[in-house]
Amino acid sequence: MPVTAPAEEQLFALQTSGMLDRLARLPGFEDAQEEMVTAILDGANALANDRFAALHAIGDTEGARWSTEGVTLPKGFAAAYQAYVEGGWGSLSAAPEAGGQGLPAVLGVAVQEQLASANMAFQLCMMLTLGGIEALSVHGSDDQKALYLPRIVSGEWTATMNLTEPQAGSDVGAVRTSATPADGDAWHIKGSKIFITWGEHDLAANIVHLVLARTPDAPAGTKGLSLFLVPKFLPDTDGTPGARNGVDCAAIEHKLGIHASPTCTMIFGEAQPAIGWLVGPRHGGIAAMFTMMNHARLNVGLEGVAIAERAYRDALAFARERVQSAGFDASREPQPILAHADVRRMLMTMRARAEGCRALVYHAVAALDIAHADPDPAARADAKTLADLLTPIAKAFATDSGVEAASLGIQIGGGMGYIEETGLARHLRDARIAPIYEGTNGIQALDLVGRKLRMDGGVGWRAFIEEMAAGAIADGELTAGAKTLARAVATLRETAGKLYAMAPAEAAGGATPFLRMFGLTVTAHLLLQQAKVAATRIGGGDDTPFLRAKIATARFACEQLLPEMFGLVPAATGGTALLYPEGDPLFAG
Repeated sequence: MPVTAPAEEQLFALQTSGMLDRLARLPGFEDAQEEMVTAILDGANALANDRFAALHAIGDTEGARWSTEGVTLPKGFAAAYQAYVEGGWGSLSAAPEAGGQGLPAVLGVAVQEQLASANMAFQLCMMLTLGGIEALSVHGSDDQKALYLPRIVSGEWTATMNLTEPQAGSDVGAVRTSATPADGDAWHIKGSKIFITWGEHDLAANIVHLVLARTPDAPAGTKGLSLFLVPKFLPDTDGTPGARNGVDCAAIEHKLGIHASPTCTMIFGEAQPAIGWLVGPRHGGIAAMFTMMNHARLNVGLEGVAIAERAYRDALAFARERVQSAGFDASREPQPILAHADVRRMLMTMRARAEGCRALVYHAVAALDIAHADPDPAARADAKTLADLLTPIAKAFATDSGVEAASLGIQIGGGMGYIEETGLARHLRDARIAPIYEGTNGIQALDLVGRKLRMDGGVGWRAFIEEMAAGAIADGELTAGAKTLARAVATLRETAGKLYAMAPAEAAGGATPFLRMFGLTVTAHLLLQQAKVAATRIGGGDDTPFLRAKIATARFACEQLLPEMFGLVPAATGGTALLYPEGDPLFAG
């Protein structure tokens, strides 16, 4: 059984939530037509299921291995990575002038979802590289783009993001790595970074590190950070990797999951000088890095989708095969556990989470595509506002949903789900990192409440809530779900207004429950819109099980999952009083 979403599912999500038809009418995206998109999705599905999924178990059990010579991956990874490179899969959304295919980013995201479902630890290499492409495309000099971008776009070289230090995790402004002027426009980088995903490996000819560092004249905090390009091997003018740079991997972490993803401690400038070049203006590092971070946050949200989908498909296969316990029918014969109502509830929850969060991530990325490509300035501005609003929700709600789905998958497996050899536990171990990295989900909630609700006087979130309110209308079997959604949107509007009126420090107390309220509502909204499209097609004579399933999933999400949001209102609006009781009896001492 394939472990990824079928191309039919992704195409439908792209056409509805991903606004593919609108994107295909924009300049530069004209090739994003259904026939081409289907061919791309089918090809990615084959690569994911035939090559990446086959390495999932060995990657988990054997993992990446460190030695003084570097980091090596298990047998098969290099060949699978080469298949990815030769297929041009990393170039889909890159600019044609850099060797890319110039297709919408949302299509590239759909491809990466397939790879992450098959092997999340492996796909992290591609995800970080795509973020490096984004950062260099926006902030790199012409010379940097000419020398580095084509090789990173092709996958010949990979890229990493180097922010975190032992004393500087979420507090990026505490970075101490230094950069001092060297010959010409070069700099000497000195310091260490931890938790660097795919910071060292044996799959590509070169690794390009994007490193946050502080110049001698830098002010304190984030305003003093600059971004530097520091390659593992110093390339010649023709791009051939030459002498080894002063960049070393001192160790890799032993982690709960994603064992095939080397999480590296990187040392710059210890044994020999580490040469780097400034990316963007001096002290402009945080802006450049956030280009990469925002890209990564949506792609981490995508990991939540991917894990939820994989966990659902594996649990469904188990539920079809596992015969246990008599049902309530007259025969009283043992039957597959898929027949039992509680198992079906868990599977429906997993399915609704995967499909709803896919719609959310695709919608956010499509908004970014519009913000970049629409010739109308007003349309670009509106799309950028929408993408900004949805990014923290997509990152946090989708990754929380991935953890929830993976946990439910183990529950469906019962005792066998807890046994490593079934693979169901592996999904939970892999999924658990996603709510933590690229900005913890608590930070995403604070971003939503502290910044996104207050941007431009709240125009953006008010407009999106009104859009959801206008869409909360349906008839036939979707009527009950639409009514619940209408109530939820009204509740979300009122709650957002209360938080908007609070001081940010007080509103922070309800940030996480509010983000969950928003995530539950927007995914139900997007699933209902998909269901209405499905109902229209059925009414036109295209009555298929796939379309019927779209309606059933939306009904379950709206009628049975969405009502959770009403119970979150007291926590979302309660401020901080209960979190800081007088005298601090809970945590004093």
